[in-house]
Amino acid sequence: MDAAPLPAGGRLRALDLDQRPGPSRARVPELIARVHTDLDAGTGRVPLGLELAVELGPTLPAPGTGATGLRWSVLAALAAADLTVARVVEAHLDALAILAESESESESESESGSGSGSGSGSGSGSGSGSGPVGGGMPLPEPSDATWGVFAAEGAGVRLTASPADDGRWRLDGVKPWCSLGDRVDAALVTAHTPAGRRLFAVSLTNGRSSGTVEVLPQGWVSRGLAEVPSGPLEFTGAAAMPIGPAGWYLRRPGFAWGGIGVAACWYGGAVGLAGALTDRRRLAGGRSLDQVARMHLGGVDAGLHAARAVLSDAAATVDAGGAAGDAGAALALRVRAVVAAVVEDVVRRCGHDLGPRPLTQDEHYSRRVADLGVYVRQQHAERDLAALGDAVLREAGPDGEPGGTEERA
Repeated sequence: MDAAPLPAGGRLRALDLDQRPGPSRARVPELIARVHTDLDAGTGRVPLGLELAVELGPTLPAPGTGATGLRWSVLAALAAADLTVARVVEAHLDALAILAESESESESESESGSGSGSGSGSGSGSGSGSGPVGGGMPLPEPSDATWGVFAAEGAGVRLTASPADDGRWRLDGVKPWCSLGDRVDAALVTAHTPAGRRLFAVSLTNGRSSGTVEVLPQGWVSRGLAEVPSGPLEFTGAAAMPIGPAGWYLRRPGFAWGGIGVAACWYGGAVGLAGALTDRRRLAGGRSLDQVARMHLGGVDAGLHAARAVLSDAAATVDAGGAAGDAGAALALRVRAVVAAVVEDVVRRCGHDLGPRPLTQDEHYSRRVADLGVYVRQQHAERDLAALGDAVLREAGPDGEPGGTEERA
């Protein structure tokens, strides 16, 4: 399998989103080289992504623990090398971060003796418990399994959860947009309960083998991320364990942080695509770029610089404790909007400058353009901008005066 040329010089620096002095940055070029080497040796993109996910899971810091910039640099680096690999790894790492966040809240409540139930439920119908994995549930340990996060909703389908007589929960119905639902070992899945949407952990391996989880046939015709089918799963009495109370999945600070991590993948993919603007000079024997080509190159560089700046600043804000609650939600909307706009501009400028040849004759380039087109649509365009506008109005307050969440606290 072909892979993009290894980013060099400025592009490697562009993938560094960590503002901390002297962190270990060797992982970025090492990861890129690993992806290129393994793909060139014939390893499949999805198998490589799953392998890297399990390797990186125990070693990468969770967001908000002091090294968020390093975490997002790794995601960007993987995406610069290959977007399919990055897409697979990002979902697994997000699942582990959610489990860790739930465990941390549960431990904090146990220490405080609050017993409020806002932490994870680990096996009882009431949702009480001490940890995200266990409680007699047939779930693999997070470090030994591959995980997905299935939280999207879709028209005409619904997944419900109900407590069973044995103290466990059962899932019934159809969940759409389950990426690699036929491959990953376990997943965090949102389902509807009488109290609202709630997050559950499910062993897909056991579910598929027992017939309680079925991969429904649906044509995945996407040209982008073609190897990561995201079709529906049907659950029929599938055993599940609650993770947090109803509404916790969307309320937790990590929801916003995970969304910015996805934007880091978009950014890395754009960095990889932008290399085509300068690589062609080498392929053309060193001839200088004309004025229009230089204009597009400058526009791409400026856009990527802006995207890198907002991602790096967001990582520092998360680690400083300034991205919880409404502030975190607004930050995620801002960062994702900036990065998505830059990605779309990079794709447009590369297309205008390079013309149809790479789209029709360069497998890697055309795949990356298609991958970015699908991946960045996780940002909901004008709808997310409208949500950001609502957040701005809330921050301004009833008098329309600027006033951040810090002033209202």
